[in-house]
Amino acid sequence: MVTRPTTRDAYGHLIEYDPEICPIRHVLDGIGDKWTIIVLTALKPGSMRFSELRRAISDISQRMLTVTLRKLERDGFLNRTVTPTIPARVDYELTDLGQSLVSNLAPLAEWALNHRDPIAKSRALYDAAAKD
Repeated sequence: MVTRPTTRDAYGHLIEYDPEICPIRHVLDGIGDKWTIIVLTALKPGSMRFSELRRAISDISQRMLTVTLRKLERDGFLNRTVTPTIPARVDYELTDLGQSLVSNLAPLAEWALNHRDPIAKSRALYDAAAKD
């Protein structure tokens, strides 16, 4: 029996992949979920505490933010620094690799902002037609 490398998605589910078939899939799977790009973009200006990130991304749950931050740390996109105070202070900041990724994602984020209205209109028209 052949065993393939595995990784975990943003929800902790085990994913099997074959790097021989698609060598970039495991990297794209790691950054292609709903929250990763938003968290990376929020960290672009500089170091932030967990609570600051929660406020900056108001619709993310505490659990999902924790899962996303752990994944990003594991992949080398951010550093987590714990300052031993009471309560402990935890700061997150992008690594050079994370900064590199964010600079390449910036045009995509700008495109999304510039095109959100036509996309919303298209979705509304599609959904209305689907009801008929």
